[in-house]
Amino acid sequence: MDLREVGYDDRDWINLAQDRDRWRAYCVSWEAGGKRPLGRPRRRWEDNTKMDLREVGYDGRDWINLAQERDQWRAYVRAAMNLRVP
Repeated sequence: MDLREVGYDDRDWINLAQDRDRWRAYCVSWEAGGKRPLGRPRRRWEDNTKMDLREVGYDGRDWINLAQERDQWRAYVRAAMNLRVP
């Protein structure tokens, strides 16, 4: 079976490539509207976690792997929670 019998033509592939180029050009030239909020950026959960771990003495950079070691993670979390209790 030939693609032309089904209704496809060589020009359809060219049109598809042109549409892809138009979409790419649109995405590249797009500018976000609106204004940025004033002040410093909001603190993320990840930033809070890193700051708490620094306060309890964890010097490692890879806190995600630490979180997978449940017993060690629990010990650091409890230590950080005890810092917050008056």
